[in-house]
Amino acid sequence: MKRIIKTSDSEVIQKKISYKKGANKKLSAILLKEQKNFCAYTEEYIGINDAVDIEHFNPNLKYLDTDSYQNWFMVKHKPNNLKRTNWIEPILHPTEDDFEQRLIYSEGYFFYNPEDIATKNLIDLLNLNDEIFVKNRKKYIERRKDRIKEKDIPSEDYFQEKINSEIDSIKYLRAIQEEFKINIWEMIPEPK
Repeated sequence: MKRIIKTSDSEVIQKKISYKKGANKKLSAILLKEQKNFCAYTEEYIGINDAVDIEHFNPNLKYLDTDSYQNWFMVKHKPNNLKRTNWIEPILHPTEDDFEQRLIYSEGYFFYNPEDIATKNLIDLLNLNDEIFVKNRKKYIERRKDRIKEKDIPSEDYFQEKINSEIDSIKYLRAIQEEFKINIWEMIPEPK
């Protein structure tokens, strides 16, 4: 999982768009565009046929005046349903400046420093180290390494080709970033 960047000049803030029961098409479109069509939790591309939700990271804020843009993320429906239902605090928020220093990626797994309970709680809440998720991340990275070796091209060129020709095949942005030492996020264009 990578850090989600929320900007103070977001259209959500500028136009004072709020979350309402059943009427959030515009909000969804803005959030999805800001996330470059990638799920905040799985980092998988969200295609036209994917079921998606506006996720309230802290579900206890939903429908309260304190719920806001900082708490809303676009996520695929199934992973959203797999999120643990018991809210845990303290918790590392996906927008924290030091998010990627605290949520440490290594070979398919996410780790935390032993004293960092907030990061441990995030890993637990989102089941980031579920056996299936770890296996899928590892397999995806291994396949990419094999293809790059076969093509005998730099990692950045390989991923740029993928972004240009089949962006929906890109997933696990943080794993790509760490394993191939490239800034995949900057390479992905903002959707129109």
